[in-house]
Amino acid sequence: MEYRSKNKAFVLLADGTQFFGKSIGIQGSAFGEICFNTGMTGYQEIFTDPSYYGQLMVTTNTHIGNYGVIKQESQSKAISISGLICKDFSFSYSRPSGEESLQSYLEYYKLVTICDVDTRALVNYIRENGAMNAVISTKTEKEERLLKKLSQAPIMEGLELASKVSTREAYTLGDPGAKYKIAALDLGIKRNILNHMIERDMFVKVFPYNTTFEELEAWKPDGYFISNGPGDPKPLKKVQAVAKAIIENNKPLFGICLGHQIIALANGIPTFKMFNGHRGINHPVKNLITGKGEITSQNHGFAVDMKAAKVHPEIEITHVHLNDETLAGMRMKNKKCFSVQYHPEAGPGPNDATYLFDIFKNYINN
Repeated sequence: MEYRSKNKAFVLLADGTQFFGKSIGIQGSAFGEICFNTGMTGYQEIFTDPSYYGQLMVTTNTHIGNYGVIKQESQSKAISISGLICKDFSFSYSRPSGEESLQSYLEYYKLVTICDVDTRALVNYIRENGAMNAVISTKTEKEERLLKKLSQAPIMEGLELASKVSTREAYTLGDPGAKYKIAALDLGIKRNILNHMIERDMFVKVFPYNTTFEELEAWKPDGYFISNGPGDPKPLKKVQAVAKAIIENNKPLFGICLGHQIIALANGIPTFKMFNGHRGINHPVKNLITGKGEITSQNHGFAVDMKAAKVHPEIEITHVHLNDETLAGMRMKNKKCFSVQYHPEAGPGPNDATYLFDIFKNYINN
């Protein structure tokens, strides 16, 4: 039998705007930067993506929870979002292979979740007014106290979060006898990225975010990878230094999302906080090298300065986002280094960009 909560709940934005809904049964309050994802599927992969750490997720797809949860679809060990806001929450699920309901999954992690929210109106408000901090709560009678606490919460710009999601100890994945050894710097890495590398005969050692270049190099890898992750790339000075050392030594280097931004900063190219960011699985990107279009999965609130990248003597722009012409990919002209601002591992999302892992392998071979 379905359980339906009658408890009132609300979304309270930093500017005082409110949107009302109902709790799915998990009491409490959750704070974070509010954002929205336009993906029609893949809610489990989204909720477990470490890049969303510290954010309240608004899903634009109407139905959430209708196909349940499967353990292997999680992109990390736990839920990463701070809280969930949706329109219609499905307390039961219909997928035969589903292992449990989304409700029980969220209850296990005590994730504050509210439904029956006018998400169309909420997303439109965020689009018009930009990303901002918010709180979702079942304590609707404590508006003033919540608003005061919300005003004291740190904003995403300038916030270092990679240390919150990175592995504490190095670990390996794949076949130790594989042809290639990859040193991956974990800023919030997704499991499907590692899966794509393993499928390409790569043995991967995942290192904590604060590992030095000398420590990485001591493992004698054939290539280096800097992962996706949450927060502002600017405070990650030590990671930028590692990227710079890899580049100076002309080692094969691949960066995704936050890793892409780190590589830009290592080259003296600035990054900036976006008004809303890109989050969804249907973002159109043009490959300027091949002329082909790609439908991509994206999740980022920061981006690399296009003007600065264009005039950089060592940088070639390889991909551009077709919605707003922001920089979506680049490579270095005289080094074995390239990066993209989107997720080629398709977890969730399309497979258009998985060829980038093959390019990484080619960089190692050449």
